[in-house]
Amino acid sequence: MLDGILSGLSTAVMPINLMMVVIGCFAGTFIGMLPGLGPITAIALMIPITYGFDPSTGLILMAGVYYGAIFGGSTSSILINAPGVAGTVATAFDGYPMAQKGQAGKALAIAAYSSFSGGTIAAIFLLVAAPALASVSLSFQSGDYFALMVLGLTAVSAFAGKGQVLKAITMTLFGIMLSTIGTDPAAGVARFTFGSMDLIDGISFLLLAMSTFALSEALLQILRPTKDTRTDEQKALKSLGSMKLSKEEVKIMIPVIGRSSILGFFTGVLPGAGATIASFLAYGMERNIASAKEKLQFGKGSIRGLTAPETANNAACSGSFVPLLTLGIPGSGTTAVMMGALISYGVQPGPRLFVEQPEVFWSVIISMYIGNIVLLVLNLPLIPYIARLLALPQQLLVPFVLFFSLIGVYLVTFNTMDIHMMVLAAAIAIGLRLLNYPMAPMLLGFILGSMMEENLRRALMISDGSLSFLWERPITLVILIISMIFLIAPLLGNTREWLRNRKALPNDGEM
Repeated sequence: MLDGILSGLSTAVMPINLMMVVIGCFAGTFIGMLPGLGPITAIALMIPITYGFDPSTGLILMAGVYYGAIFGGSTSSILINAPGVAGTVATAFDGYPMAQKGQAGKALAIAAYSSFSGGTIAAIFLLVAAPALASVSLSFQSGDYFALMVLGLTAVSAFAGKGQVLKAITMTLFGIMLSTIGTDPAAGVARFTFGSMDLIDGISFLLLAMSTFALSEALLQILRPTKDTRTDEQKALKSLGSMKLSKEEVKIMIPVIGRSSILGFFTGVLPGAGATIASFLAYGMERNIASAKEKLQFGKGSIRGLTAPETANNAACSGSFVPLLTLGIPGSGTTAVMMGALISYGVQPGPRLFVEQPEVFWSVIISMYIGNIVLLVLNLPLIPYIARLLALPQQLLVPFVLFFSLIGVYLVTFNTMDIHMMVLAAAIAIGLRLLNYPMAPMLLGFILGSMMEENLRRALMISDGSLSFLWERPITLVILIISMIFLIAPLLGNTREWLRNRKALPNDGEM
C-alpha cells in the first residue's frame, strides 16, 4: 500500500498533472456557477480533450472538473437562488437568505471553507480506508438501500417550520408522485404520461429544481410590489459584506464540518447515493439535532444550515470514487461518465485496478487533496468579483436569472416541451410558496422516489414478496430504527413543549 501511495504521489505532482488539476478546478468552478450546466456536461466535454493523455492525467482532469463544479455550484445558489448543480440545492436554503441580509461575502466564504474542509477530510478518509470501504459498500443489498432512502425521507422535518410538518409531508408525497412519471423501470411500460412522448423519460430533476427555485423566485420578485422594505432588501443584496468569520462562527462551524464530512463521505461511498442526497441528509441531521432556538434560524441564514450541505456534498464527491475505482460500480451519473472514459483509455475500474495500476488509483486520490487547496486559493480572492452579480439592478438581474434558468434546461434536451413544463411548474410553485408550502421536501421526495421504488421491487423479488427483508438483515433494521427515531423525535419535542405550556397556564392565571 505504501509503495502504491508513493507511486501515486510521484504521478500526481508531475507538472502536467498539477496543471490539469488547476485547469479542471477552474473550468469546473466556472461551469458549476452557470445554472443548468452540471459536472456531467462538463466531464462529457472533457472526454475528447483527454484522449491523447495518460489515463492518470485524464482522470485527474475530470476529477478536478467534478469537485470544481460542485464547489462552484454553491455560488449561484447563494447569490441568485439558482442552484448550479443538484448537489447545491440545499445550499440555497440558508445561503440565499444570508445574501439577502447583506452577508453574501460571508456566505461565500463559509461555503469555500466548508467545501475545502469536507473535500480534504474525505480525501484523507479515501487515502486510508478505500480498500476496506469497498467491501462495506459491496455488502449493501437492495433492502439496505431502501432503508437508506427511508432514512433520507425522514429529513423532511428539517424543511418544515413550526407547525408545518403536515405541509412538508404533503410536499414530499407530491415529489414521490412526480418521480413515478415516465417509463416503469420493471415493466418497461409508460405510466402517467397522458400519451405524451415527451414524458416517456420522466421529468428532469434540473427542470424541477430550476423552476421551483430560480424561476419562481425571479417571477416572485416581479410580482412583489415595490415597497421601502423591498428597497432595503435590494440595498442589502448589493452589499458584499465582510468575508471575515468571528471566533464564535468558527466554533459553530467546526463540529458541523466534522459530522457532515463523515456523513457525506459514507453516503458518497454507497453506489447510487451521491452529493445531492448527502447534502440533504446533512442539512436534515443538523436541523434535527439543533436546539429549539437554533432551529428557528434554519431557512433564514443559519451558519449551520449553510455549512452542513456544503461540507457534505464535497465529501460525497470524494466518497463516490470508492465504488468507481475499487468495484467498477459508478455511484452517480457523473462517475458513470468517468467510468466510460476510463474504459475508453483501456483501464478497467474494479478490484484489480488497485493491484495492476496503483499509480492511477492513488494519483487520483492524492490529486483530490491538491485540488481542494487549488479551489480554495482560486475562489477566495475571486469572491469580491463574483459577488458583483448582486450589484446588478433588479431590472437586469431578474431577466438574467430567467434566461439562464430557461436556456440551461433547454440546452440539456433541446426540447421546447421542457420550457412549457418549466413555466407550468414555476406557476404551481409560486402558488404553493404563497400558501407557505416548502419546496425542498418535494425535491427530496422526487430524488429519492425512483430509487426507493427500484430497490423496494428488487428486495421484494429476492424475498418472494415478503416484507421480512425489513428486519432480517441487521444493517436494514438499524437504519429503519434510526429513521423511526428521527420521525418520532420532533413529535416528542412538540408534545413536551405543549405539556410545558399547558402547565404554565394555571400559574399565569393565579398571578
